[in-house]
Amino acid sequence: MLLTIGLPAAAANAQASGDEVAELRQMIIEMRDDYERRISELEARLDSAERETSRAKRDAGEAYELAEETAIQQTSSSSSPNTFNPAIGVVLDGGFADVGAGWEEIPGFQPAGEIGTGETGFSPGEVEINLKASVDTRFFGNATFAIVEEEGEVELEFEEAWVQTTALPAGFSVMGGRFFSEAGYLNDFHFHADDFVDRPLPYQAFYGGRYTVDGIQARWLAPTSLLFEIGTELNWGGGFPATGNAETSPGAYSLFAKLGGDVGASNSWQVGLSHVSADAVDRAGGHAGEEEGGLFSGDSDLTIVDFVWKWAPLGNPTVNSFKLQGEYFMRSEDGRFADLPYDGDQEGWYLQGVWQFAPMWRVGLRHDMVDADNGPGLDGTELEDPGRSSRRSSVMLDWSPSEFSRLRLQYTDDQVLEESDSVWYLQYIMSIGAHGAHQF
Repeated sequence: MLLTIGLPAAAANAQASGDEVAELRQMIIEMRDDYERRISELEARLDSAERETSRAKRDAGEAYELAEETAIQQTSSSSSPNTFNPAIGVVLDGGFADVGAGWEEIPGFQPAGEIGTGETGFSPGEVEINLKASVDTRFFGNATFAIVEEEGEVELEFEEAWVQTTALPAGFSVMGGRFFSEAGYLNDFHFHADDFVDRPLPYQAFYGGRYTVDGIQARWLAPTSLLFEIGTELNWGGGFPATGNAETSPGAYSLFAKLGGDVGASNSWQVGLSHVSADAVDRAGGHAGEEEGGLFSGDSDLTIVDFVWKWAPLGNPTVNSFKLQGEYFMRSEDGRFADLPYDGDQEGWYLQGVWQFAPMWRVGLRHDMVDADNGPGLDGTELEDPGRSSRRSSVMLDWSPSEFSRLRLQYTDDQVLEESDSVWYLQYIMSIGAHGAHQF
């Protein structure tokens, strides 16, 4: 009886197992067919992509050949009035100033160059004309002139004229001619590229606004993930604080180094260290090239530390951005001034921040200061110890409807002299023609 009951149950179990095996076998067959179908589709897509890539390469090659032929024809053709070599750019920089007492000299410093608050009223400023182009595959050339009005007379000033190599190996480059020194972050910027109407006090006190080199610059850019660049300059010219030198050896030299990089996708930074050493011979003070005051002969050594931090969301500054910038200057001079022994130390610094809070709109704040400790025995001269530091605080608001135009309003609480002064500026900057990108 037990055997009779067990046989049908065993048969039923065997039949169920057979059905499961058949079902699993069918599933495996379907999976294999689906897998082979997917492989076939991927192979077809790969073949199509390879054909498209080959076609794109062929089209790109034909486009390059056509562009090259067109460029050759335009270069050799004399009937192309819209083809310019070199590129020509003009910058108009002027505005209105409301100045109280004003100043043209900083107490404790030998004046030089174009410094000071300026005068109340409207001024067309300067018209800057720039010409630049590749000379050939190995050299790049640049020349800049400024048209200014001095005491009712229009003058053409020679600002820059240099040639730079473009094909030296291993990250080296050499520049020769007249150029703005790399000693200091802000120095090689053109004035219209500044974030405020006027240069910070240290630049006015130590450089007369800007240090220009007549000579040679050599620099090396390291092949590293971080920016690392070092360079040197030899100066035979008379750009303040140096003096003109007709000797075979230069009268001044500069050393500079830069280090920079990125922090994430939205931040970038750069720090710099510079040193300028000059052997001054009868260096005269004055404004805009006019000599006045005493003469200095001796050694002048200036060291500058600078840093810049920039922020823009994902590196895109078109809507919002922020830049924090500062420099510290320290100078030691030893020699004779107005036939008096002179051993003085001066220092200065500035710190500024500029925030773009909306497209086309920026606001900025800057504080700058200089101080002189020139020692005793210089009473009655330009280098008489003032016993106080000169300082200013400035705030600006500017509007840039495009990269070629800018309007700026600036207020400065000026304490360069003993009596403080309130200065207002309204500036316009308009660029016509070729306009290259500015430095970092």
